[in-house]
Amino acid sequence: MGPQDIFLNKAGRLRSGWRVGIFIIVFGLTNFLLAWSVRIMFILGRNFFTIPLIDDLIFRITLLVSALFAGWFCARLIEGLPWRSLGLGFHERWWWDLLIGSLVGAGSLLLAALIAFAAGGLRFSFSGTQFLFATSRALAGTLVLFVVGALAEEAVFRGYPLQTLSRARLAWIGILMTSLPFALVHLNNPNVVAGFTFVNTALAGFWLALAYLRTRSLWFPLGVHWAWNWALGSVLGLPVSGLTMTRHTLFLGHDFGPAWLTGGSYGIEGGLACTVALLISLAFIWRTRLVAATPEMLKLTSEENPVASLRSDSSR
Repeated sequence: MGPQDIFLNKAGRLRSGWRVGIFIIVFGLTNFLLAWSVRIMFILGRNFFTIPLIDDLIFRITLLVSALFAGWFCARLIEGLPWRSLGLGFHERWWWDLLIGSLVGAGSLLLAALIAFAAGGLRFSFSGTQFLFATSRALAGTLVLFVVGALAEEAVFRGYPLQTLSRARLAWIGILMTSLPFALVHLNNPNVVAGFTFVNTALAGFWLALAYLRTRSLWFPLGVHWAWNWALGSVLGLPVSGLTMTRHTLFLGHDFGPAWLTGGSYGIEGGLACTVALLISLAFIWRTRLVAATPEMLKLTSEENPVASLRSDSSR
């Protein structure tokens, strides 16, 4: 092995580990600069903002823009790939991937709640019509927040790092490298449940990574991610990873424990009911024929230098 082999692979391209490292550096610098710029602007104009949860929304938009910029920078300048390689182009049936993902996410969350309900750990009551306007506004507002938040996390954890490792045929390493940090960052949330929080969130990272790999598009995992969070926090009125996102929810969730089943104050994501539901949903995503990667997206994320291969195919 010569010195050049440390940096270049057999295809003559920069090795995937270096590509991931550059992404992390560009993402970190961009997020730092953008976050401080937005923070200063926000402080100066704070009196003009009256939208609830605006702080959280701005934070998530900053994260999203930073991740997409870093992904585009690395894909374009290092690998010579188009924007659509990041999985957010309007490819064939992108809307179908988003729709099915949303149904899978909401259905998986309802399954977890049903398991806890059947065991006597959770009960629900309708919030009533007294706050119908406030509830409707909260449902719409948190929908936007959860979509932006889920898209930001997908761009960071299922975006360029997982994609470039998939091109290097190291998708399994990409799953580990993205799922474990995904679990670790959630340990800073309130009311963390020892053991279950990390295991379930790492399992969720694997669940979302598999959703990406089935379609090689971020639309499917985006649907899964946002719909789970929205159904959990805004529809059923339970904490989302330890956080209460709104006081006005469609239903009011009542937790009777035990905490190992329901997650207690952290929410259902900290309990066994969530583990079982995620495993069942994983099996469904693995086996379903409702979604599949388009030939172009599969090629863009399955081999080194896919653009040259696409050009060769088109010239035949």
